[in-house]
Amino acid sequence: MADELADDAPYHAHIYYSADERPIAVALRDSLRSADAADPLSKILFVGELRDHKAGPHITSQFEIHFEKRLLPDVEQRLANSSLRILIHPLTLDDLGDHTYLGHWIGEPVELDLTVLDPPGVNQGVARFGKTDF
Repeated sequence: MADELADDAPYHAHIYYSADERPIAVALRDSLRSADAADPLSKILFVGELRDHKAGPHITSQFEIHFEKRLLPDVEQRLANSSLRILIHPLTLDDLGDHTYLGHWIGEPVELDLTVLDPPGVNQGVARFGKTDF
């Protein structure tokens, strides 16, 4: 599926952290927000706030970033170097699919509350892509 998506297809990455890992998450978030114009990651559309509480299906502390598929290799490489657990997924009209079989994990997967996801054909994340997080 991911290979079939256009280069400008919307993507999310959810970066999870524990209380002990929060300083690593803050440093990563800040580095993504301040990426130099020569860095491909300066093209990330949105870097969210750290959420130290449940947000949507995410019951573990996390923050999210929004980017287009063309940045996927650069995003994966930078995030993989962080030592944090990360879910990367396309943003389609299949919210459940996005967070399960369409997504992929860097590091050990974390538990998600799949019961709160939008039904097939609806995804509230589409309207907020590049603009806001939870």
